[in-house]
Amino acid sequence: MKLTIERAALLKALGHVQSVVERRNTIPILSNVQIEAADGSLALTATDLDLAIVEHAEAQVTEPGAITAPAHTLFDIVRKLPEGAEIELSLGADQRLDLRAGRSHFTLACLPKEDFPVMSEGDLPHQFSISSTDLKRLIDRTRFAISTEETRYYLNGIYLHVAESNKPRLRAVATDGHRLAQAEIPVPEGATGMPGVIIPRKTVGEIRKLIDEFDGDIEIALSDTKIRFSFDGAVLTSKLIDGTFPDYTRVIPVGNDKMLSVDCRSLAEAVDRVSTISSDRTRSVKLSLDKDRIILSVNSPEHGTATEEVAASYSSEAMDVGFNARYLLDILGQIDGDEVQAELADPASPTVVRDAADEGALYVLMPMRV
Repeated sequence: MKLTIERAALLKALGHVQSVVERRNTIPILSNVQIEAADGSLALTATDLDLAIVEHAEAQVTEPGAITAPAHTLFDIVRKLPEGAEIELSLGADQRLDLRAGRSHFTLACLPKEDFPVMSEGDLPHQFSISSTDLKRLIDRTRFAISTEETRYYLNGIYLHVAESNKPRLRAVATDGHRLAQAEIPVPEGATGMPGVIIPRKTVGEIRKLIDEFDGDIEIALSDTKIRFSFDGAVLTSKLIDGTFPDYTRVIPVGNDKMLSVDCRSLAEAVDRVSTISSDRTRSVKLSLDKDRIILSVNSPEHGTATEEVAASYSSEAMDVGFNARYLLDILGQIDGDEVQAELADPASPTVVRDAADEGALYVLMPMRV
């Protein structure tokens, strides 16, 4: 194998694939990236057995071939080379990878391509395309609420499904039991009839990084057990979480009759300020709702007290309700419009939060005792 490639092209492709590779591996081959050169193209493949990514980059291939090399080491080398460098990769008779760029020369120990695991996709009968803008929105609006509790593994991802409400919508939902986030878009052509699937947290993070620098349509193909995202020379395939997502609609209150409307930025900044002195363990902030105002307060035995008043539109009876400041800020950070709307019932019941500028987004936040 012998090829020449620009540093920028190799760095971009390696940056995408190496993040799939776990830092610690009991199986040595999983620390490697597969490098395959043929027909003017370099294909890089990485996997952790649950997730696989293949990324293509243009290269001048003089001798086709394939090998696997340490992913993180190779990435670090290329990252530290000067901008604009031309990189030459070649495979020696001793099955070591030679990397040359200017006066730099590296030799890396490799493992044979034959040992590299191939992740079979199987049949992916449901196929549709979605714009990168819509997919970013579905992910960003919901992923902060993904649970990190491994015992309830079926909450460790985003539940993507077609919701049959007034009109069918493609809906993404995540919850950790303390808060719930929901976002939806019109159902793309071809998605009707797809099974509800739970996309794992790591896959969500990887696909979000990939689409950060991409503007266009993404092809999605899925079955009950696997999902594949294809775009811009990259293909990411992942296993899905094998479990049943709970009936989340049961925790979304429908009878909350106390309506609160407030400037999102003002509320977020006030919550951030007063929570500075809250204890790290509880992070609780009390919202005292009164006519057309909210008084935020925090009382910490170790650090003291803080209060701040924010103007709001509220005409129901006065009420005190407590929230985890971090959870509240996570939700406020996803509000697009200037105004955030909250529907409350009483201090012990879940609160519904809506974005005045995005009717497809909905959040539920459990209160805390304060």
